[in-house]
Amino acid sequence: MVQVQEAAFDLGAELDSFGTGLADMGAIVSFTGVVRDVDGGLEAMEIEHYPGMTAKALEAIAADAMGRWSLGGVKIIHRFGRLVPGDQIMMVATAARHRKDAFEAAEFLMDYLKSRAPFWKKEHLKDGAQWVAARGEDEDALRRW
Repeated sequence: MVQVQEAAFDLGAELDSFGTGLADMGAIVSFTGVVRDVDGGLEAMEIEHYPGMTAKALEAIAADAMGRWSLGGVKIIHRFGRLVPGDQIMMVATAARHRKDAFEAAEFLMDYLKSRAPFWKKEHLKDGAQWVAARGEDEDALRRW
């Protein structure tokens, strides 16, 4: 399941909902990405996307994860719009019979979301705005899969 939304989400409610009906799964792994202000100068992060393209890309990568690992479920939530430090950006949850599949699939999805998902991020700093450039280490993380 994939959700691309502007509104904030309730992490506890989302995880409770995701886990419902998964009694045959032995592991549920989740990760929540948060806007961080590393140097004290970030006022906001603006995230843009093309709705049709984004949903299709995230659905495809979720299906890819389901095919690579023995999963009982996948959930991806990714926000767009203007977010401030401390706001949740995204959530990934995976369910599997065994923890290794759940952890690896979640990490794969996070690496994809960080490096290839069709979102564009602009940092609004105290002294101006700048687009966030792709980072080599994010691409390296994805290549291992």
